[in-house]
Amino acid sequence: MYQYRFAFVLFVTMASSIVARGFELAADDWPWWRGPGQTGIAAGPLPPTNWSESENIIWKARLPGRGHSSPTVVGQHLYIATADEIQRTQSVICFQRSTGRKLWETVVHKDGLAKKMNKKASHASSTVACDGDRLFINFANRGAVYTSALSRDGQILWQTKISDYIIHQGYGSSPAIYKSLVLVSADNKGGGAIAGLNRKDGEIVWKADRPKMPNYASPVVVKVHGRDQLIFIGCEMVSSFDPATGAKLWEIEGATTECVTSTVTDGDLVFSSGGYPKNHVSAVRADGSGEIVWENNVRVYVPSMVLQGKYLYAVSDAGIAHCWKAASGELIWRGRLGGDFTASLILVDGHLLATNEKGMSYVFKADPTKFELVDESKLGDKVLATPTVSGGRIYMRVVEVNNGKPQEILYCIGEK
Repeated sequence: MYQYRFAFVLFVTMASSIVARGFELAADDWPWWRGPGQTGIAAGPLPPTNWSESENIIWKARLPGRGHSSPTVVGQHLYIATADEIQRTQSVICFQRSTGRKLWETVVHKDGLAKKMNKKASHASSTVACDGDRLFINFANRGAVYTSALSRDGQILWQTKISDYIIHQGYGSSPAIYKSLVLVSADNKGGGAIAGLNRKDGEIVWKADRPKMPNYASPVVVKVHGRDQLIFIGCEMVSSFDPATGAKLWEIEGATTECVTSTVTDGDLVFSSGGYPKNHVSAVRADGSGEIVWENNVRVYVPSMVLQGKYLYAVSDAGIAHCWKAASGELIWRGRLGGDFTASLILVDGHLLATNEKGMSYVFKADPTKFELVDESKLGDKVLATPTVSGGRIYMRVVEVNNGKPQEILYCIGEK
């Protein structure tokens, strides 16, 4: 039905791993949460570093309802999840990448939305994953978490219940692709699970039970110590699983109860962070030894970090940019950005993009010698979703408030 461009082999660097094997992606695809290597690193070129409602906007499109799902970009299409609290629906929407024209909208769930959750959370915080043939999305609905598969033209192909789910703050774990599997998680106070589902039919290939604790991290597969490892942080542990079988490789105490960020690796250490009940950033040796190489008490609870070469970059929830030596945790510099942050860092062409909750975006250099702010821009009144950077463009989900009424807008930022 479609012809797709999968001519570019996935990024392979010290800071990223081949997450999906068995198919290839175009250089400018952003096929799932945190990008091709699940690292927050985008291929160049560098998009414009300054924009506004009237400057460097290629198109914008209204989004129905509300959500914190990031845009997923594959081929000529863009996919995003949303929830309409008035219509009581959870949906996936497809837009034409070049123009922003809406192509289709599929209601995945009707009714069944949780009645109580954190005001900051949404009913559509999971980001769509695309393997080139199908779309995968997680929603919490009717007291459980379900993973659904859709065709590229919006037809629901299968739907699998992962586990019952007790809402504490909300739900936001995104699916990850690994070989023939889609990896999903549903940590919660009732006792959740991490599972590997067959991408073709949704059958549960493996499933690992989890503690009865709330947690919000997404499955991340990294190449570390010579093998693929599914690293999962939270529930007061850092855990490693074989992503193909679910067998537990190692597990240590050391994470906080509630974690949100997605871990990154340098091939030796995995870097985790959390914010409840304690703040921490830590480096764990991923050889099963259980060694915590370094740790600090910086609150990087929600925005995921980026590793570039030998340096780890982060923005704290309170708006302070940090650069640490990855091997030792030595602080190289700090720089104040301002505001509260939920969106994760993105690295492209030696520059880091960070957007705060009021829609102020900062571009600064991934420079291990000093903090250097390049530009700052304002768009919308609220931003909680992480932007996507792809093909020299930024796709940003923002909330604009007019006469007290919020309206979500999807912007395509780039040179016309």
